[in-house]
Amino acid sequence: MNVLRQRDLRTTTRYSPLGLWAVLLLATQTAMATEIYKYTAADGTVTYSADKPRSGSYEKLEPSCLLSYLGCKLSASDWSSRVALNHRDYRHPIRQAAERHGLEPALVRAVVHAESNFNHRAVSRAGAQGLMQLMPKTQRTLGVRNPYDVHQNLDGGSRLLKELLARYRNDIRLAAAAYNAGPDAVERYRGIPPYAETRNYVRRVTQLYARYKETL
Repeated sequence: MNVLRQRDLRTTTRYSPLGLWAVLLLATQTAMATEIYKYTAADGTVTYSADKPRSGSYEKLEPSCLLSYLGCKLSASDWSSRVALNHRDYRHPIRQAAERHGLEPALVRAVVHAESNFNHRAVSRAGAQGLMQLMPKTQRTLGVRNPYDVHQNLDGGSRLLKELLARYRNDIRLAAAAYNAGPDAVERYRGIPPYAETRNYVRRVTQLYARYKETL
C-alpha cells in the first residue's frame, strides 16, 4: 500500500513451497484486460506478474478479481461482499493494536485483509511491506524498524489509520481512501480520488469492515 501516492496497480507477488508469500494481485476496472503471467522458477518459487517472462516456464492468466484471491471468479463489486472472512490469523495482535490506538478490531482486520490477506511477509511491486503494507518512508515516519514484525507493522498501520480517521472526522471511507492514495489526493479532489484502484479499495475495506463488525 502506497500511503504517499497512488499504488502501482501491477503488483508482483510470490510464494515458496516452504511458506506462503504475498498473495496480492491488484487489478482495477480500468485495467481488467491486463494479462497476468504465472512463472515458476527452477527453485520452485512462483511469481505472478503483469510483465511477460522473457524465459522459462510460464502460464498466462486472466485477472478475474481484485486483490489476493488469485483465480477467483468474482467481479470487482462482489469480491469483498462474498470472500471468506478470516477470524483466526493474528487475532490477539490485531486486537491489541486496535485497542492501543482506540480503533475497532473489525476495522483493523478489514484493512489487513484488504492490504495483505494476512501475509506478514507481503511485498508489493511498489515496495509496500507487511500486514498493513507500509511504504518505507511511511515506516520511518511511524518508527517502524522491521515492517515484517507483526506487532510493529500492526502498531504503525493502526496509528496511521487512527490519525487519518481523526483528520477526516471518523469518516471511514475518506480515511481508507487516504490510506490507499494518500491524504494529498483526498484533499486535492475534496473526497475519494477518481482512481479506480482507490475506489475499489474503499469499497473492499468498508464492506469487509461491516462484515467483520457483525461477526467479531
